[in-house]
Amino acid sequence: LILAGLYVPESKAARPRAFDPLGQLLVFITLASLTYAVIEGPHHGWTSPMILGLFALTAVALVAFLFYEPRLKQPLVDLRFFRSVPFTSATLLAVGSFGCFAGFLFLNAFYLQQVRGFSPFHTGLYTLPLALMMVICAPLSGQMVGTLGPRPSQLIAGAAFLISSLMLTSLTPNSPNFLLVLIYLFFGIGLGMINPAIANSAVAGMPLAQAGVAAAIASTSRQVGAAFGVAISGTVLNPSHMQGSNFTQATTPIWWIMVACSATILVLGWASNTQWAKTSTTQIGYLFADPSHS
Repeated sequence: LILAGLYVPESKAARPRAFDPLGQLLVFITLASLTYAVIEGPHHGWTSPMILGLFALTAVALVAFLFYEPRLKQPLVDLRFFRSVPFTSATLLAVGSFGCFAGFLFLNAFYLQQVRGFSPFHTGLYTLPLALMMVICAPLSGQMVGTLGPRPSQLIAGAAFLISSLMLTSLTPNSPNFLLVLIYLFFGIGLGMINPAIANSAVAGMPLAQAGVAAAIASTSRQVGAAFGVAISGTVLNPSHMQGSNFTQATTPIWWIMVACSATILVLGWASNTQWAKTSTTQIGYLFADPSHS
C-alpha cells in the first residue's frame, strides 16, 4: 500500500462512473447459466430441456448485453475496447491460461491422491515447484515487459504451457516423479510469465481514465477462465469415481485441449504485437479522445 501510494500514478476518471445494474445482471446471467449448463450437462444429458434452456438463456442474455451496452453513455463494459487487438488478445490470454491452470490444479490434485496414493500434504509439496517458478518469473516478466514489450513474455509463456501440456498427455499411473516436477516447473514458468504481459496488453493504448476499467475486464477474464477450466474438466470426467489407468486415460482429452490452448497463446503472443495490432490501440485512443466517433 505504501509503495503503491508513492510510485503508482493516479489513473481515475475525472468523475465517478455511473452504475449499470442491468448490464451487471446480464453478465451474471450469461456466466452463471453457461457455467451451470457445462457442469450439469453430463448428469442431465446435453439435450435435456433444462440444459438446452440454460444454453438458450446464455445466448439471450449475451445478445441483450451486446445490444444494450453500446446505448449507454457510461456502460459497464465499453465494447469499443475490443477494437484494440492487444486488449482483445489479453482477454483471450487470460481466459485460456487461467482455464488451463485451474483445470490443471483440479485434476492433478485427484491424480496425485487417488492414482498415486499421496497424502494431501505430499500433494501440496508437489505443487511447490509451480509456486516457486511463479515467484521467480513474475518479476522477471515485469522487467521484460517494461524493456522489451509483452511479446517475449507471451511467447515464453506459451512455449512453457505447451511443453507442460505435451508432457501431461503421456501421464500414466507410474510416471516418474522427475516428470511430475518438470511439468509443474514449466507450468509455473508459463503462469509467472503471462500475468504481467496480460496486464500490460489490457491497458496498451487506453486513455489513462479507462486503464482501470480495462485492467478490471482482464482480471475478470482470469476468473471466468478459472471457472470454466474446472467446469470443463469435471464435465469430461467424474474424477471422484476414477482410479489408476482409467483416470489417466480419461484426462488425456483435457491435456490435448490444453495443448491447443497453449498453441493459441503462442499465436496470440505474436499476432497481438504486430504493427497492425499496435495501430488498433492508436485508433482506440482516438475514439475516446473524440466521443463523437463510434
